[in-house]
Amino acid sequence: MAMNPGQLAGVQAGLSELRGRLLFVLIALLVYRIGTHIPVPGINPERLAQLFSQNQGGILELFNMFSGGAWERMSILALGVMPYITSSIIMNLLSMMHPPLMQLRKEGESGRRKITQYTRWGTLGLAIIQGISMTSTLASQGLAFTPGITFYAVSIITLVTGAMFMMWLGEQITERGVGNGISMLIFAGIVSGFPAAIGQSFEAARQGDINIIALLAIAALAVVIVGLVVFIERGQRRITVNYARQQRGRKVFQAQPSHLPFKVNMAGVIPAIFASSLLLAPASMAQWFGTSPGMAWLQEVALVLSPGQPLYILMFAAGIIFFSFFYTAIMMDPKDIASNLQRQSAFIPGIRPGQQTARYIDDVITRLTCFGALYVTLVCLLPEFMIVAFNITFQLGGTALLIVVVVAMDFMAQVQSHLMSSQYAKLMEKSNLQNYGRRRT
Repeated sequence: MAMNPGQLAGVQAGLSELRGRLLFVLIALLVYRIGTHIPVPGINPERLAQLFSQNQGGILELFNMFSGGAWERMSILALGVMPYITSSIIMNLLSMMHPPLMQLRKEGESGRRKITQYTRWGTLGLAIIQGISMTSTLASQGLAFTPGITFYAVSIITLVTGAMFMMWLGEQITERGVGNGISMLIFAGIVSGFPAAIGQSFEAARQGDINIIALLAIAALAVVIVGLVVFIERGQRRITVNYARQQRGRKVFQAQPSHLPFKVNMAGVIPAIFASSLLLAPASMAQWFGTSPGMAWLQEVALVLSPGQPLYILMFAAGIIFFSFFYTAIMMDPKDIASNLQRQSAFIPGIRPGQQTARYIDDVITRLTCFGALYVTLVCLLPEFMIVAFNITFQLGGTALLIVVVVAMDFMAQVQSHLMSSQYAKLMEKSNLQNYGRRRT
């Protein structure tokens, strides 16, 4: 059936809004990538390149991957989104333990806005601390042309401003674009390093530094991991929910049963990002400050916290498991779900409403979280063993693949949601339901 001009205009308006959002995301990511190539004034690029060449495969390369190459170039966006992520972790922890912040969480939208404001101030404080630490380290290691008060002032202001700009840009992408802004920035930073990493791997295989069979095995493993991530991320545990019978006049109607869906991995990619962030900060600072007089023991700390080391693997796995349960506990409250079902006259077959329903839902969420935490840990760590064994560049690690695949899936899901909303508006116009009440009036 052909659409009338009004229906066509409605559909075009929906598609135009989606195009505008996608264009905004593209421009924002382009601005971010340009910013990663603008260096902090006063930095000696030759000394910086020498420092990174001496620490290939270490914690600095991991940090450089998350910053999209900003650390390697010591750009104005070198701090990246790590101060914001760290501040978010701290605020989430405090909101679970500090009574005033717990009360703010229960106040709805106004409480969330206040917590967001506190997170921004925390980001500023952490960015200042990290900016001062990084600037002093750059000066002490001879990376500055003229280390003095001018260099300190310019470098600190530049780095802190870059971190706050990254936070603002991520919030703008979330509000005006498609997808989670911070995740999209991390996604763009990781993907930007993939072509160079693949090229380096093939060049190493051509020169005989890497066995071509091992390289093909790594590629096959990457394909398997992508398929596994897609399969599990789309998986759901559906709990059947029935509704009480409703009487209308002399007739009794039985409502259709519904489902309460729970994702297998409810925390998504957040545990991997949080665990990486907490390991990056102390390890990177230890490596930077380790060359100072009397601070040689920090080099030992940086070494044991380097990727592939046993302590790093144990702490990374423990961090993923902890944040999987922590983030799920914040997002999912079984008592609230049970009370909402009870208010809607809904119940789970064979389970009494109220406390028993909350316990049943809590058991389901706990089992799913256990599986999800083990799955994320396996995906993040299995390729790390392969990378260390076959000496493949670090950008092809499991954490990077997990973040890229999950963020891409979330992005496509939101694009499809926007498309379906425009199609729903078109369907409503076709059935004239929007004008139904007006005609009756």
